[in-house]
Amino acid sequence: MILIIGGEGSGKRSFAKTLGYTEQEIADAVIDERPVVYHLERLAFAQPERADALLDSLLEKEVVICCEVGSGIIPVERNERLGREATGRLCVRLAQQAKAVVRMVCGIPTVIKGELP
Repeated sequence: MILIIGGEGSGKRSFAKTLGYTEQEIADAVIDERPVVYHLERLAFAQPERADALLDSLLEKEVVICCEVGSGIIPVERNERLGREATGRLCVRLAQQAKAVVRMVCGIPTVIKGELP
């Protein structure tokens, strides 16, 4: 599994396409039969208390894409804080087991773990 992280609009989805995936192969905030999951953070925010239960399903994917949510001001709303924490913890566990982790900034990929195929 390849984990792609980066800020909103940083080129994560476009980068996944350079790896050979089509728009039809990218699932947006849903886990289904498609090989790529986009917007992991939305899945974690939907039910922060159950985010850990997503791990096994996500590890079966070829690519997982997540917007960074851990920077900036800590949210005042409790659910926002829980979602942010759940996303971060889930990304840590995914990164530990990923064969590659790529951070996108301004459309530029930086491999921070492993090698790309």
